[in-house]
Amino acid sequence: MAAPSCGQRVAELLAAYGVRHVFGIPGVHTVELYRGLEDAEWPRHVLARHEQGAGFMADGYARASGRPAACFLITGPGLTNAATAIAQAYTDSVPMLVVSGVNATGNLGQGRNTLHELSDQRAAMAPLCAWNATATTAANLPPLIARAFTTFASDRPRPVHIEIPLDVMDQTVDGSWHPQGLAGAGAPGESELASAAALLRTAERPAIVAGGGTVDAGPAVQRLAEAAAAPVVTTIAAKGIVADDHPLHLGPLLPHAPVRELLREADVVVALGTELSETDLWADTLQLDGTLVRVDLDPVELADDHGAELPIRADAGATAAALADRLGHGADATTARQGVADIRADVASGRGELARTHRTVLAAIREALPADAILASDMARISYTANEVFPVSRPRRWLHPLGYGTLGYALPAALGAKLAEPDAPVVALAGDGGAMFTIQELATGRDAGLPVVLLVWNDSAFGEIREDMTARGVAPIGVTPTPPDFAALARAFGCAGAVVESLDALGPAITAGLARDVPTVVDVRADAVAADVRSGPE
Repeated sequence: MAAPSCGQRVAELLAAYGVRHVFGIPGVHTVELYRGLEDAEWPRHVLARHEQGAGFMADGYARASGRPAACFLITGPGLTNAATAIAQAYTDSVPMLVVSGVNATGNLGQGRNTLHELSDQRAAMAPLCAWNATATTAANLPPLIARAFTTFASDRPRPVHIEIPLDVMDQTVDGSWHPQGLAGAGAPGESELASAAALLRTAERPAIVAGGGTVDAGPAVQRLAEAAAAPVVTTIAAKGIVADDHPLHLGPLLPHAPVRELLREADVVVALGTELSETDLWADTLQLDGTLVRVDLDPVELADDHGAELPIRADAGATAAALADRLGHGADATTARQGVADIRADVASGRGELARTHRTVLAAIREALPADAILASDMARISYTANEVFPVSRPRRWLHPLGYGTLGYALPAALGAKLAEPDAPVVALAGDGGAMFTIQELATGRDAGLPVVLLVWNDSAFGEIREDMTARGVAPIGVTPTPPDFAALARAFGCAGAVVESLDALGPAITAGLARDVPTVVDVRADAVAADVRSGPE
């Protein structure tokens, strides 16, 4: 029997690291990678219809499960097609292993115009990855793959790209490849913990900002909030880590003036695993009068414009748990709880008519879904409202493209989430414009038998951009695309389709879609539903 190829061994090693699905489209430069998939139980290949969709599926899979996802992509156009999805995962700290082909080692950098050639493929990927490397021999691959999974486990999780030249992928490999043990994320130092605990013990107005670095540490964050009698503001990436009705929980309301004022007046602010970026704040920086304690795995975040007086490079969840242990029983939180209630009421009263419509529609969606449902959203105005008000029962149930802010995320991310969590109902929420970026992935959902419901909020416009143009005195050009008949388009893909023009019809359409064995597209006619909401009771 012939020795296995390098490409075959890669698939086997990924399975040993726990990878259960790889997303991609096979091509002439990745054939050997697929040899390792034919007889294996894991990983299973998921055929996307565009490599961008493959990347978004891997992203949704990783966000929903907390496990690294993988893509197999061809040299050149396959990789660049997925670049947007890889960049989205980079900005949002999503673990994703991208394995691509590249031209044979003798052709690298030679400019011979070989098939799919980029003059420097690694350079093209460098801004989108934690790191990327070329496996110049088969022996390079086990340590490179081990380094990737160590990065995911112990550092800020971001995509890693490993390219394999065609001649290396064909090399035969004697012996087996085995996974290495993985180091965990760093623990906080004793002196740092002592300093942070001392600050919190003497604080009169402490506050906590919890970001995506705490997504699996909700109980620790809640214990710390109770021990310090501190209100908790979460970013969208941390949505669900603390129960929505917890009396110290403000939720993802950082952009709102009352929340920003609370943080400005706090004498100690503990920022846990968050960039405090523009897309968290919708401002350049937070204005803080008190002491900032910053906890993050990424040293870049510890030295940004916010200027933490006490930077702690460590895992945010482990640090929150250790601080809660040091503080012990909770302080009197009466004042903090009242402040949280007042701010919630203040923010709710300031929302306008459009937000009222969105809240009513989102409430109908929430009522139609079981508590453990996953919702993947696109960049759309109704999603921006949902970022703040849509309740989720636990983390990893609300998936939204944050920093990079790409369109087309919702549907493929929802498909990836469904593969990761097959028992959870999964819904995608997109505008009519954004839905068209990746609508072809309905075919992926049909072939894989994934009963995901795509809700298209159809106002026949890029509504946010149209309003921005109008507000700036610019003629609204290019913002009113004619949408297709989404229900008919869904049926053309072998899926189900429905049109909703009233609030009462929305819930039943979702319920029916979740009961099928293929995706369902629900075309929600925004103008008709909004009129229905306005005609109803306040």
